[in-house]
Amino acid sequence: MRAWSLTDGTSDFEDSCLAVVESVADRVERRRVSPRALWRFLPRWAPIDPREAPERGAGPIAPRSGDPWPELIVAAGARSARYLARAKKASEGRSLAVFLGSGAPSNADLVVTLDHEVPGPTGSLSVAVPPHRIDPVRLLAARGGPPPVTRAGTGPLIGVLIGEGPGRRGMTAEDLARLAAGLARARSDGATIAIRAPRTVGKDALVALRAVAHYIWDGEGPDPKLALMAHADALVTAATSARIVSESLAAGTVVHAFVPTTAPTSVCSLVSSLARRGHLQPFTGMVECGRAPVLDSTREIARAIDAMISTRAVLRPGAEMRAPRRQRETNGPTSR
Repeated sequence: MRAWSLTDGTSDFEDSCLAVVESVADRVERRRVSPRALWRFLPRWAPIDPREAPERGAGPIAPRSGDPWPELIVAAGARSARYLARAKKASEGRSLAVFLGSGAPSNADLVVTLDHEVPGPTGSLSVAVPPHRIDPVRLLAARGGPPPVTRAGTGPLIGVLIGEGPGRRGMTAEDLARLAAGLARARSDGATIAIRAPRTVGKDALVALRAVAHYIWDGEGPDPKLALMAHADALVTAATSARIVSESLAAGTVVHAFVPTTAPTSVCSLVSSLARRGHLQPFTGMVECGRAPVLDSTREIARAIDAMISTRAVLRPGAEMRAPRRQRETNGPTSR
């Protein structure tokens, strides 16, 4: 199956779309819309930038020369909604249009919303967390490999995951002080502290975190995220984005959420909803360890798409059925 991920390049939107298309398709293309200033802030029902119209032949919603329309287009974000609607119309229904989030175009075939937000249109799919690109097979394989750090004693290994906030907005000095104090308490109780921080966390943050960590990854060398998720007895997640929260809940271990003051309102609402239902706990320095149910919406969305595509194939006369091909095509890097 050929599929497109359609976004404006925002990392969380693109990661969610790629997670979905990679779980169902064997030929994946990453498409990015880039409307000019006049069209960038128009309402959702307005036309797209004519420079990026499909009839131009080289825009983000135009098939490459000689290629058919993809069977699936997954979009997210306000700027991408209009482009999904236009691509659906231009494909004459050949492409299944899936939109992640609120504000979906009226001709979308499937709308996926978070169940703590405003319900989507009739027939939409409601999930607990955004989709993510943590592959359960690779996570299982990581459990057979070495942990990123040797335990300092007989206490638990506490993995700390810090994500990037919108616009690469970091935590304040007060946030860092609160997080470091909580980790110091866990360390004094005998825990081994292993931290994965993004490259943009800043020098001051690294200094504060190094003071309480046995191990810290600051962007240099191989990313230990999967190994940390696989071997940690508990995870502490700095909830700077919805993606890092969703990824943490795929590990199958107890998750403690640290919510910085810079966290977006949407992330705070997500964390509160998950905490009310017992999927995670607030981080106070006292860390509960153990296994927990995996929360993964990516597979749930993939099953819904597979069912819709199978139905379309049965109903479409002369539908061509091909064996999956292990191939990926992109118009840019898709690093995890």
